[in-house]
Amino acid sequence: MQLQQLISLALILHWMEDADCQHHASKHRQHKRGSPNCTGGCLTCSVYNGCLTCQPKLFMHLERDNMRQIGVCLASCPKGFFGTRSPEKNDCSKCGSECDTCFDKNFCTRCRAGSYLHKGKCQDSCPDDLVPSDAKRECVPPCPVDCDSCLNSDTCTRCTPGHYLLHGQCHSVCPGEFEPSEQLMECVPAVHCEVGEWSEWGPCLRVGKPCFREETRTREVLQNPSLLGKPCPATSEKRECFVKKKRCGKDRGSHKGERKNRKDKASGEGRRERKRDRERETGDREDSENRNKTEQRRRRAQNRDHGAV
Repeated sequence: MQLQQLISLALILHWMEDADCQHHASKHRQHKRGSPNCTGGCLTCSVYNGCLTCQPKLFMHLERDNMRQIGVCLASCPKGFFGTRSPEKNDCSKCGSECDTCFDKNFCTRCRAGSYLHKGKCQDSCPDDLVPSDAKRECVPPCPVDCDSCLNSDTCTRCTPGHYLLHGQCHSVCPGEFEPSEQLMECVPAVHCEVGEWSEWGPCLRVGKPCFREETRTREVLQNPSLLGKPCPATSEKRECFVKKKRCGKDRGSHKGERKNRKDKASGEGRRERKRDRERETGDREDSENRNKTEQRRRRAQNRDHGAV
């Protein structure tokens, strides 16, 4: 009876030893280099804990999954962590509680909301010569004159009312080729008018008078100018034109007019000539009458002379 118990105990111990060997062999296979079960970047890994070691240049980062931590290998550490390198391994370590991002545990690069970065430290307030920037979460120099907000003492990001931003500076009047944008409160480039090429000349059409003809060509406006941009030039042109192998009514009318003018001229000259003839006839009658009167006076004088003798 005791012998059977000893044999049974020996069999149980052998079975347990064999199971333990299989467990260690399985665990060794799971941890071995290049195992198919390892995710990208892992050099060795575990089913329960993810990556155990990483490939060169990658950082080991532990992510919490309830009560368990799972290792992942990353090219750079996530926000709130900084990377440390050593010959043995590269790890991601957590930044200080006041840091949003950091270079190492003692040097913040960005602070959490409500704190302001100054010389690598996150502070509740800034030194006297600096002012807090909520946008950057940093202590920055005071803004230049006419700046409403700025990056530093030389660069504005928004101007006070009545001023316009251009290249980090605020202007009351925009310089040169720029004009103010009331919507953006910035100096924006002035937009000049642009026109296309001239079209072909149109048909030669009669306009107004029977013998006056003209043709027209046009071009399109491609870009309308802004308020201070260069205005558009003329978009249409007209010029006098002629129709080939057709006599204009004006020419025929002009020939008739010339003939009429010649007739009128001849008539005028005839009237003037007749007037001169009448004047000559009138002069001749007057001369004849004067001669007759002179002769009568001479005869009366002679008769008086004879009567006196």
